[in-house]
Amino acid sequence: MDFDTVAGELYGGDLAEFVSARNAAAKAAKAAGDAELAAKIKELRKPTAAAAIVNRLAREDPDQLGELAELGDELRDAHTRLAGDDLRALARRRGELVRQILHGLAEMSGTVEREVEATLEAVAADPNTAAVALAGRLTSVAHQDADQWFTLETKAPPSTGKRPAKLVDKAEPAKPKRSEKAEKDRRREEEERAERERARAERERLRKEAAELAKERAVVERDLVRTQRAAEQATARVEDLRTRLAEAEERAERATAEFETAKETYEQADEAANEAQKAADAAR
Repeated sequence: MDFDTVAGELYGGDLAEFVSARNAAAKAAKAAGDAELAAKIKELRKPTAAAAIVNRLAREDPDQLGELAELGDELRDAHTRLAGDDLRALARRRGELVRQILHGLAEMSGTVEREVEATLEAVAADPNTAAVALAGRLTSVAHQDADQWFTLETKAPPSTGKRPAKLVDKAEPAKPKRSEKAEKDRRREEEERAERERARAERERLRKEAAELAKERAVVERDLVRTQRAAEQATARVEDLRTRLAEAEERAERATAEFETAKETYEQADEAANEAQKAADAAR
């Protein structure tokens, strides 16, 4: 087991199972006696939905993502050379390629689509982000630990140390530092909006679950009351039948006693009649 293999399997697997798979891999590494590897695996962040989509794109269609990264390199070179025409042409191509990639992806929510678009633009804007994206190991737009992937050799384009001058034509490229800061601010705002949207969706889900549980509880309570009433009625019916049975048994005992008395009286009368008949026969 090595870190790159584990990371590749995690970021190439099912997003819903990322946390459980990561914990299982860390546990296995620890059980194998590699505490350092276990700690590194444990630190791997679960990717956002947008990052997971771009990671999957890196595995299923790396050519488009590679072309986008190359466009970023060409844009930075054109910016360094102050080549206004090249900048405009490359910027148009970047926009077309981003739209083309988005069009080829499966249908997604508006929020996730905006995050994916921002991620693709980040791939073109930042070589480190591009390297991590091409490796299929993005975690989000705003936060990437490129130094964590020690097998990825990434170098930023060389800097001239000079502030870019205005172009002769109408195009005036933004200053690199301000552009990068604005891009970071925009990505951070996108992440914050996405986080708020996820929190709102989670609250709505929990509210619906609470409402459903309240309905189920009301049904259970209603059934419980109905069952309790039925049990009480059945108990009362049993008690009534027991009372009636006791009364019937008492009447039966009295009837039996009366029958025995009547039987004895009849037998005595019959015996007396027989004696009287015998006496009459003897008198003749």
